[in-house]
Amino acid sequence: MTNKEIYIVVAVDENDGIGKNGKLPWSFKKEIAYFKNLTTTTNNPNNKNIVIMGRKTWESIDLKYRPLKNRINVILTKNKDFKAEGAKISSSIEEALSFADNQTEKIFIIGGATLFNETINLPGLTGIYLTRIESKYDCDTYFPTIPNRFSNKKELGSEEENGIKYKFFLYSQT
Repeated sequence: MTNKEIYIVVAVDENDGIGKNGKLPWSFKKEIAYFKNLTTTTNNPNNKNIVIMGRKTWESIDLKYRPLKNRINVILTKNKDFKAEGAKISSSIEEALSFADNQTEKIFIIGGATLFNETINLPGLTGIYLTRIESKYDCDTYFPTIPNRFSNKKELGSEEENGIKYKFFLYSQT
């Protein structure tokens, strides 16, 4: 494992939906800005955070935004021949976490559903940054149930775009 803080970052609708046909079913500029700020901000400007994602999540990101800037991008895939310019490739969560070094501050697991299901009960998981969108979308992919050990729920703020409200939460252990 690692001694770094590890967080899941996810946006969900009222039914815990996170995606449809491999894409986000919504687009909120302020939510994207929040995600970018959360996953890029470090205490030491010489350090970087790691974002870990599955291959499908990587492929769902528009080419012009790949790799996600100012972060170490790690892609989890079983395909040993997979290549992604500007990203590290890993075949297991343990290997992905091993990329953390002295210049790494935090690790963020950013999706998709397979990776969330694999890591939601990870012993080293520090917390879950969850954006709750106060609307229902047509989704075919869902976020798993948050484990009871993350019972400390703190609201970090709220926004509204296009008439849709959403709130930012951090679930941590008590």
